[in-house]
Amino acid sequence: MNYDGLDGFLGTRASLMLDLVFLAMFLVLPVLAWSVWLVRYRRNYLLHKRVQVTLGIVLLLAVTAFEVDMRSSGWEHRAVESPYYGMWAWEAWGAVQASLAVHLVFAVSTAVLWAATIVLALRRFPRPPAPCAHSRLHVVLGRLSALDLLLTSITGWIFYWLAFTA
Repeated sequence: MNYDGLDGFLGTRASLMLDLVFLAMFLVLPVLAWSVWLVRYRRNYLLHKRVQVTLGIVLLLAVTAFEVDMRSSGWEHRAVESPYYGMWAWEAWGAVQASLAVHLVFAVSTAVLWAATIVLALRRFPRPPAPCAHSRLHVVLGRLSALDLLLTSITGWIFYWLAFTA
């Protein structure tokens, strides 16, 4: 018995999990921006920490559920109707597949960067959190993580449109 996954709710060819992740990124980015604002302009280090750790846990659970769904039901059978699927001369590789490859570069690097940022912060910041010797590296890692997450979102949205909407 093949599991095809549940159909999504956005009126595209995407599955429920793809729709949920697609929309979740529209929520995650403003929360991330608010968290950065909290620490940068309000100096609310504790709330920043709580928001970031919560986002990290929520995204870890969401990505895990998403990967389980993708491994069990796949996505290509839903994308094959796209005019961008296998559209290039060698047919096995099209804009859909290329956009997924670019997206995965950002998605994997975001996971690594964000995990490193959170783990190092939990280990190196005092309790309660306050500026310290680790702050400078944390700011660099945080900015890279945030930029990477933004690029993950943008490339994910492009892939979603090419594969399931077009």
